[in-house]
Amino acid sequence: MLDQGAQGWRKARASADRDDCVEVGEIPTGAEVVAVRDTKAGGTGPVLGFTADAWSAFVADVKHSDRFAV
Repeated sequence: MLDQGAQGWRKARASADRDDCVEVGEIPTGAEVVAVRDTKAGGTGPVLGFTADAWSAFVADVKHSDRFAV
């Protein structure tokens, strides 16, 4: 897990008024790292880091899979 040093936190527009989603941000380390955290923790909970390639693959899978349909 990473610390809270990530910047540019954002969440999906569809989740803008909800507190039960995740936010993504960038880690300012020079490497392409995507930070992910749960919004229910109010910005104080654990932060997970993923390579940009791993995050892109996950997002593509979610967008193209009916396993995640709501």
